[in-house]
Amino acid sequence: MALPHSVRLVEVGPRDGLQNEAHPISVANKVQLVNELASCGCSYIEAGSFVSPKWVPQMAGSSEVFSAIQRLPGVTYAALTPNLQGFEAALAAGASEVAVFAAASEAFSQRNINCSISASLKRFAPIMAAAQAAGVPVRGYVSCVLGCPYEGAVAAAQVAAVAHELHAMGCREVSLGDTIGTGTAGATRTLFDTVAARVPRNQLAGHFHDTYGQALANVYAALLEGITVFDSSVAGLGGCPYAKGASGNVASEDLLYLLQGLGIETGVNLEALIGVGQHISQQLGRRNGS
Repeated sequence: MALPHSVRLVEVGPRDGLQNEAHPISVANKVQLVNELASCGCSYIEAGSFVSPKWVPQMAGSSEVFSAIQRLPGVTYAALTPNLQGFEAALAAGASEVAVFAAASEAFSQRNINCSISASLKRFAPIMAAAQAAGVPVRGYVSCVLGCPYEGAVAAAQVAAVAHELHAMGCREVSLGDTIGTGTAGATRTLFDTVAARVPRNQLAGHFHDTYGQALANVYAALLEGITVFDSSVAGLGGCPYAKGASGNVASEDLLYLLQGLGIETGVNLEALIGVGQHISQQLGRRNGS
């Protein structure tokens, strides 16, 4: 399959990135990060998460973030919403899109959200109904698609089954996440080829962590499978609190450099994005992961 002419980047740094950073960050700094990312040309930004601060302390203040950001036309400001209460809070805060998440691994689902995969999917039914009534698009995430910290290998057919369920429920796009970063290029191609038999390729996205340095190779493999949407995190922020040792998402700057080298359009300014990555790394007192 030929490489695409353009790719849409989903910037998850303000949510998936920050939620796993140890250093506390103020609402003002979160707002600044979202605004700076939008000014770089990022057209889809996951700006917060409406989960209990008891479980994810860094996501406290997401309502305040959504009310304070300077919204640019054409930019989607999305939020993660694990339940109906979270969805209602996100809707009230003005989120333009919401995301729900399920795991491809039974053990991970139990450890992460204390229920089975099928039970987690049933929990989304009221969110999907409320979102449809409100005219809010929903994005689905599937975690542990290329390996689980508790189960090891995860069958591509199992990932396809979960992705199909999310798509059938009404998710406009399903992002496949290599949560612990154990995936390789060959496994990535097999995965997307298998899942694409049940969910159209143009409604699939790739979400790769760089634990073993394979994220960019996996992005390239997914590009060869016709995937044109990728999640990334500025400065490589974050990891996974439920997967010990898992490093952050692929850095947005590194992904953009790869895509530019392939002549693929994204609409994002790399120089400006590098500056944003440096700035947030300084605020967090961490090494830039890009």
